[in-house]
Amino acid sequence: MRASIRHVLALSVCAASCVAALGTAPALAEDALQKMSADPSQWVIPLGNYSSQRFSDLKQISTGTAKNLHPVWTFSTGVLRGHEGGPLVIGDVMYLSSPFPNTVFALDLNQGGKILWKYEPKQDSNVIPVMCCDTVNRGVAYGAGMIFLHQADTTLVALNAKTGKVVWSVKDGDSSKGETGTSAPLVVKDKVLIGVSGGEFGIQGRMTAYNIKDGSKAWQAFSSGTDAMIKFDPAKTMTMGKPVGANSSTSTWQGEQWKNGGGGTWGWISYDPSLNMIYYGTGNPGTWNPTQRPGDNRWSLSIEARDADTGVAKWVYQMTPHDQWDYDGVNEMILADLPVHGKMTKGLVHFDRNGFAYVMDRVSGKLLEAEKYDPAVNWASKIDMATGRPVLVNQFGPGVQGADHNTKGVCPAALGSKDEQPAAYSPTSHVFFVPTNHVCMDYEPFKVSYTAGQPFVGATLSMYPPSGQQNLGNFIAYDANQGKILWSDPETFSVWSGALATAGNVVAYGTLDGNLKVVDQKTGKLLYKFKTPSGIIGNINTYTHDGKQYLAVLSGVGGWAGIGMAAGLTEDTGGLGAVGAYKQLSNYTQLGGVLTVFGLSD
Repeated sequence: MRASIRHVLALSVCAASCVAALGTAPALAEDALQKMSADPSQWVIPLGNYSSQRFSDLKQISTGTAKNLHPVWTFSTGVLRGHEGGPLVIGDVMYLSSPFPNTVFALDLNQGGKILWKYEPKQDSNVIPVMCCDTVNRGVAYGAGMIFLHQADTTLVALNAKTGKVVWSVKDGDSSKGETGTSAPLVVKDKVLIGVSGGEFGIQGRMTAYNIKDGSKAWQAFSSGTDAMIKFDPAKTMTMGKPVGANSSTSTWQGEQWKNGGGGTWGWISYDPSLNMIYYGTGNPGTWNPTQRPGDNRWSLSIEARDADTGVAKWVYQMTPHDQWDYDGVNEMILADLPVHGKMTKGLVHFDRNGFAYVMDRVSGKLLEAEKYDPAVNWASKIDMATGRPVLVNQFGPGVQGADHNTKGVCPAALGSKDEQPAAYSPTSHVFFVPTNHVCMDYEPFKVSYTAGQPFVGATLSMYPPSGQQNLGNFIAYDANQGKILWSDPETFSVWSGALATAGNVVAYGTLDGNLKVVDQKTGKLLYKFKTPSGIIGNINTYTHDGKQYLAVLSGVGGWAGIGMAAGLTEDTGGLGAVGAYKQLSNYTQLGGVLTVFGLSD
């Protein structure tokens, strides 16, 4: 009798605790991720931590030992398109995703990368032609025991991390209209956030939060539209220290052009738990022909700071009003407490496509600094610190010259002084390590009409290195306190990989021609180089296993810079102008999709 009573009591307690656990598990996902991301032996958030710093406290691989690195194992994804993003490491398991068809792999680190499970989405291949700049995927996210994948067809899938079985899935958009999914999700508290790609097809960009427990929609905030759609409070949402006011977006578009206004959100998302705010950037307005869309076209090309629970905007800052060059603002927002002009600041640092490095107060949205991080930048002379607006050089404004006029020598090119390839930041030295493009362009707008699912570009581009120079890229160290470049390592092609900085005083990056490089943080001196099977546009991550530190990187040439090779394009103006600039790339590397893991010699 007593045993039965104990059994009943045990069941009652278990039932109560299980219900409580189920009710709180999603809410605790953020707490768990914060603790896990503080453990340098793992890599649990796409950019390393919520602050997107891409810094690791690991230091076995150092300035003294980097020369002893060597590849220890490899893994082929079986896909021959551009491999952006990078793997996650949760305990003894590595998770990674491929370009379309977006296969997800779980690899056992205890068994040399043995496949534990594989998820292969069933997607309509018709999504491929509406993926602007290759069929890339920037990686998966983890939270509450699940792996989250943003598929090319915009489907968000939650997979059981142990088995790979689908827990739930939800369709976020309509690929027949040009809406696609390329970005890495981010888990924040009890929600998972995703953006959308498709600015070249006249979509309406947005950020959407889904509830982890069942995939139901929690909130959605558009980049352009009515105050309700963009989730702005006219009296409380601030820009440059002032309330945005009513109709801050729609009043800056002609008629209802905002409905096809672009503003894609395909970049990275950062989060400050202490402020409960998320930060991300918005992309180019549609069309690329600026003469067809007069006005500032808000809030394309903007940094947005929103409440993580509600999505309501706290502040916003538009970097390139009335974009004339396709300077998407989606690059990562690095959150760092750092000195700015000698004063410690809760900063947000953003290396924009337009060639300026912006330092903001991430609490208030105050603009603290904006300096060029590539000396070739010429479309604007500076950023007016009082208004926040660029001081334009009309010679390089296609919208000033008018449609059908070929504006020559604009720097940077449309792919920017840096695209989505994320920089790294060392909290010990307060230095940023930035992979950059060193590319200029000719830009000729032409009239285009909107048709759902068809390109809404309206410009012909040609790209090339700055006058008198040959290198298409540099890897730089940048001091935000002084607003200047400390050192710069030139590269034959753009540096399109994500950087990694560590406590070993080294920084690692990959090159388009396929080299993994490890350099000294203080000087940029090359410490180690290895030629991987294909060009690197993935992000270098680090972790430990059995007490040893490793570097991991996906190689697989493609992305915008490598679109000629990835998609078989040959015309110089193909790939929105990139093909001509990178036509020599095929002399150095070939297609492939391979994970390479590096370790130190015993």
